[in-house]
Amino acid sequence: MGEMSRRFLSEAFAGESQAHMKYLIFASRAREEGFENVARLFEAIAFAELVHARNHLEALGEVGETKENLVTAINGENWEVEEMYPAYNAVAELQNDNRAKRSIRFAIEAEKIHSAMYTKAKQAVENGKDIEIGEIYICEVCGYTTDTKIDRCPVCGAGFDRFRKF
Repeated sequence: MGEMSRRFLSEAFAGESQAHMKYLIFASRAREEGFENVARLFEAIAFAELVHARNHLEALGEVGETKENLVTAINGENWEVEEMYPAYNAVAELQNDNRAKRSIRFAIEAEKIHSAMYTKAKQAVENGKDIEIGEIYICEVCGYTTDTKIDRCPVCGAGFDRFRKF
């Protein structure tokens, strides 16, 4: 693939990915406000944006076998914890932006867990097995991730009723 095509597809992947997430968030807000059909519209178009993002990522050759994808995921989570978020947090500290600092703290704590879970999955896949994991719970407030039912989120203090089960 040519250098410009690679760069443009990479930028298009980022844009489609952001649109996908943004539209899902917009759908959630529309549903909270009682606009069910608007929510469905946002969700439908979010799916189309996901299709575009997937096509771009596959064209870039960045979707591998599960073991390779887990390595990519682990490296991404670790980079966020070790480099990206600490740098962003330093700026938030300098600017005394408490909302940004809170959001970054929430993300860092969740990303650490994600890396550990992906590492466990990678070890299982390397042994030719699927990961042994039951239900997964995600805090809807901060993103804390666990495979155990808990009373309160240890990061943000939300009650278990604020966790989504997967």
